[in-house]
Amino acid sequence: MFRITPRLTRASALVTTITMVMVGTASASPQERPSRQDALSQAVAFEAALADVAESASPSVVSILVEVSSPQNEGIPFFFGGQGGGGIVRGGGSGVILRADGYILTNNHVVQQASRIDVRLQNGKSFPAKLVGADPATDLAMLKIAATGLPQAEFASSEKARVGQFVIAIGSPFGLDYTVTTGVLSAKGRGGIGANEIEDYLQTDASINPGNSGGPLVDLQGKVLGINTMIIGRGSGIGFAIPSEIAQRVAQQLIEKGSVKRAWLGISFQEITPELAAHFGGNLDGGALINSVVPGGPAEKADLRSGDVVIAIDGQGIREGRDLLREVLRHDIGERLSLEVRRGQNTRKVVVVAGERPSGDSIASPQQGVKDNDMLGLALQPLTPALRQRFGYEGEGAVFVRAVKPGSDADRAGLRPGDIILQADRKQVRSIADVRAALKDGNALLYIERDAHRFFQTIGRSN
Repeated sequence: MFRITPRLTRASALVTTITMVMVGTASASPQERPSRQDALSQAVAFEAALADVAESASPSVVSILVEVSSPQNEGIPFFFGGQGGGGIVRGGGSGVILRADGYILTNNHVVQQASRIDVRLQNGKSFPAKLVGADPATDLAMLKIAATGLPQAEFASSEKARVGQFVIAIGSPFGLDYTVTTGVLSAKGRGGIGANEIEDYLQTDASINPGNSGGPLVDLQGKVLGINTMIIGRGSGIGFAIPSEIAQRVAQQLIEKGSVKRAWLGISFQEITPELAAHFGGNLDGGALINSVVPGGPAEKADLRSGDVVIAIDGQGIREGRDLLREVLRHDIGERLSLEVRRGQNTRKVVVVAGERPSGDSIASPQQGVKDNDMLGLALQPLTPALRQRFGYEGEGAVFVRAVKPGSDADRAGLRPGDIILQADRKQVRSIADVRAALKDGNALLYIERDAHRFFQTIGRSN
């Protein structure tokens, strides 16, 4: 575990002073204003503290180089800036050393479908890496290299982090190893972006670009607050990181089991607005409105219903849907959760035994009770405004292929991740439900957009 030098502890104390210097002290009296020399000395000390953090944290950051053979995901450009030809795409990202014996945490999208993975340390040494396990739901993956005595990172509590505090991103944007950018923690609990099944991001204005994926977002003590995962628009100043609490829990399971199993209630929910509150009991100060219950799931067994509003779990108040998700994910499968629920004008206590969270379409749309074979191996996702901006798509498509199950009917039909479905059976596709309806009889005629080209493609269930 790397150590932080004693002088780094001065950084937090200097933040307020340096902020005053940066924004000016016009409101202070002449007696209260620091002298120009004092202000310069404080600024230099703060600058030194930032440099110390970067120097101390960087050894636990790695550069990841990957090769993908005959990639299925050529419909969506690599977020980490891939390039190549002749059936091989090369790209790169970043990672964080979790253990001295060679375990490295990165983003799943950096290494998925990779035929070769190499890890380069700050000292220039390179090692081939193997994929230990991945968790697409959070976009995290664990690598292992044959090395010992590595400088491992230390985590901070993202829950205790404060919006506005200074943060530092370290990674390899555009292949430029060990690039350091600074900014502030812009927001916490961001979701609804539509990039992953589980979204509870830290937002930062520290510059994050393709290649930063999988690298750390650290605080002024050099501890990891989050794992940088994506941006909204290049150069927009809006980047997102997976919080350390989620990352650590996922990392532990990936190391121990190679996969992740997590608690699940079998509900979908939305925010409770003042307008909705008037229709669901009134006098509600926040909460998560259940809009669907999975048949046979834990919530249905506990008699939870659409229209119920969850206002607390285990005594912890729920102000928004993100709070509900966060509390559920803290529990293990089989644990009993005590929910406080408003139904109409009545408040009741409900005990739900957490089940195992399924994967695939049943996560994205639990209310539809989708099974994998209902979609012939297709996993679809709506083209949200954020995804349109992220991929630079300006067409009329509303649904794209997130994944294709290997060996499935969709795979045999030649469909690929990144394909945009414009029509199904000659009808415009406005939602995933439109595609599902067309596939109900086991076959469909799809009109596809891929790399600015459009074509028809039939898909049918194999005998």
